Amino acid sequence: MTDLPTQARVVIVGGGVVGCSVAYHLTKLGWTDVVLLERKALTSGTTWHAAGLIGQLRASANMTRLARYSAELYTGLEAETGIATGFRQVGSISAALTGERLEELKRSAAMARAFGVPVEELSPAEIGDRYSHLNLDGVTGGVWLPTDGQADPANIALALAKGARGRGAKVQERVKVTGIARAGRRVTGVDWRGEDGSAGHIACEMIVNCAGMWGHEVGRMAGTNVPLHACEHFYIVSEPIAGLSQLPVLRVPDECAYYKEDAGKMMLGAFEPNAKPWGMDGIPASFEFDQLPEDFDHFEPILEAAVSRMPMLAEAGIHTFFNGPESFTPDDAYHLGLAPEMDNVWVAAGFNSIGIQSAGGAGHALSQWMEDGEKPFDLGDVDVSRMQPFQGNRRYLFERSKETLGLLYADHYPYRQKTTARGVRRTPFHAQLLERGAVMGETAGWERANWYAAPGQERDYRYSWGRQNWFDNAAAEHRAIRQGVGLYDMSSFGKLRVEGPEAEAFLNHVCGAEMSVPVGRIVYTQFLNARGGIEADVTVTRLSETAYLVVTPAATRLADETWLRRHLGGRQAVITDVTAGEGVLAVMGPKARDLMRTVSPDDLSNEAHAFGWAREIEIGMGLARAHRVSYVGELGWEIYVSADMCGHVFEVLSEAGADHGVTLCGLHAMDSCRIEKAFRHFGHDITCEDHVLEAGLGFAVKTDKPEFIGRDAVLRKRETGLERRLLQFRLTEPEPMLYHNEPVLRDGEIVGYLSSGAYGHHLGAAIGMGYVPCKGESVEQVLASSYEIDVAGTRVQAEASLRPMYDPKSERMRG
Repeated sequence: MTDLPTQARVVIVGGGVVGCSVAYHLTKLGWTDVVLLERKALTSGTTWHAAGLIGQLRASANMTRLARYSAELYTGLEAETGIATGFRQVGSISAALTGERLEELKRSAAMARAFGVPVEELSPAEIGDRYSHLNLDGVTGGVWLPTDGQADPANIALALAKGARGRGAKVQERVKVTGIARAGRRVTGVDWRGEDGSAGHIACEMIVNCAGMWGHEVGRMAGTNVPLHACEHFYIVSEPIAGLSQLPVLRVPDECAYYKEDAGKMMLGAFEPNAKPWGMDGIPASFEFDQLPEDFDHFEPILEAAVSRMPMLAEAGIHTFFNGPESFTPDDAYHLGLAPEMDNVWVAAGFNSIGIQSAGGAGHALSQWMEDGEKPFDLGDVDVSRMQPFQGNRRYLFERSKETLGLLYADHYPYRQKTTARGVRRTPFHAQLLERGAVMGETAGWERANWYAAPGQERDYRYSWGRQNWFDNAAAEHRAIRQGVGLYDMSSFGKLRVEGPEAEAFLNHVCGAEMSVPVGRIVYTQFLNARGGIEADVTVTRLSETAYLVVTPAATRLADETWLRRHLGGRQAVITDVTAGEGVLAVMGPKARDLMRTVSPDDLSNEAHAFGWAREIEIGMGLARAHRVSYVGELGWEIYVSADMCGHVFEVLSEAGADHGVTLCGLHAMDSCRIEKAFRHFGHDITCEDHVLEAGLGFAVKTDKPEFIGRDAVLRKRETGLERRLLQFRLTEPEPMLYHNEPVLRDGEIVGYLSSGAYGHHLGAAIGMGYVPCKGESVEQVLASSYEIDVAGTRVQAEASLRPMYDPKSERMRG
């Protein structure tokens, strides 16, 4: 009979490499009451057939930090556990076949320099020197990452499991979790059944969902949303090739292919553009070390290109044609963290074919989060709370997964939009905007007008690393906001109503700014953590004595609502998501007041409706709430309209706007205006590990309040001084484009990287934001330095400023 305890501090569901890593790292922190349950044998889901590529450069600094930790961990595991991980630091080459791909690789090389990852840019001839088997026809260049490697996935998992067992964890195979007991927002235990017929219940303080491609199913049992879907993943392994010795890992993303030498054989794997979802009717109960049926027709185009690219494959027989399932998420980033729906359900699943290189770091970060109760650093890229509830919809996941597998090797262009599973969330103005030329993008499932096509212009993106086909359109929209009046849809921004007799006291506890303000006042503020880091960047409007409206970015609405709920305690207040109840149109620009006076009889003068106040107004034949705020740095109002009147209000503004030169604008123009004004972008310029004072937002924190989360950290930082500052940069050349993660050089040395970037059409060059070390230095000393930005390997001179380069005194939006 299976011998399992009846109680545990934590139960980990799933014995792949990620579950084993979580168990390993929790026990390293001293947790001994750890139980890991695996339905079949350890590694039998997807870990056993993973390619085992260990890359260290990821899309952000913190994801790179986690990947590097994985490599360091695997290096020492054998000495600790006696199980060989097979980790070899063979390096990797990525080869480009187009100029656009080469630009991407050069930008990734610059990013590697900023993140401290060794990197070397290679010419085609230098690629040939390092990889003589490669046909160089069409190769335009590439990059070499010497610290990348490859390893044995199953042995890594078994070594981690052995390390966890050695420190007291119970790792039990052939036991399936059949149910999860819940009470309110907490799980209380798991029901299990063993293959030997035994069954039982383990009461626990928390669970971790590491169930891989079963993660969605286990998530539903726990009352949580874990959006992922299995897809078929193909590779072949050749017969032994005479004379084949150790080689770097090779990626040729333009041909969707990767190559790995292993024991004198060559592996060819693929991330094809149109993937094959699998398991729509559920994964068979007997699934264990299973392969899926071969589909040579599907793989044949990849193989044909590979035989040409790697001629020795034409002579070698195929030893193995493998097809196995792996799980993919809607945005190709894995799920990590505390599930927003429950207060003790953790998630580490959906690793999108990078589970081996991510598992060590993910287990390390999650265990530290579980130990401390707060994130060890910014994990916004992978925090499971970024997923919207609807993204757990099975049909949505089926449609989106067809695309996400292939996106791993697609060109990672800036502003690239997903094309599958679109149109799920639409604002009340969606149809009207489409009629007028809107080209939609998607954020958190919302369809949002990013730019407007001119009559006869193609209404689609043409991606590039340079100026894309909508550049001039966005420039015209930008000019309209700066010189006339622009109208854009902000309905997708999250709206949380906080109401009750203790709403004021509650928000004063959570927000850095003062919430004891008159009815109608709009307050810009942050939710801070205990370290003074920024968990949310919001505006809060007092609607009545007992009600407030918290407005959040669309992508973080659920995370921000969850933060509020977890800090409500016993206070008498109710939090309600009212996002869909109101549409919002922003009327912005120096002529905004002229337009508003045409459609409303209310007094909209500066004396009657000053900046930072909201009031109800008549508009057309309807009613609206006008918020005098701006994210673009201009005079204007955000007009909140109940959903039933949105069509009418849009028609009224459009008809009146014809006489005032109103221009419909997209969110690309909004972003370019905000960066000129140095307004921060949450998730890029400000995150949970960026101190509010170092982000330059001290004006929004009122430490004379007696108590709020982060107050002590703000006071300490004021005493000890800043260690870095967020600066705004403007390139001195008009052509180069900035996006984010470009290295910042100070007096010739890399000191950081850009947190965000966009083109400043009014300022006439690309603008970036980025943190620069400043410990013990005055503002004058920081600004006296010479700054450059590394753009794809070319250093471009930049002006630096602590104050906004556009309208530094904010006279325009307050006028």
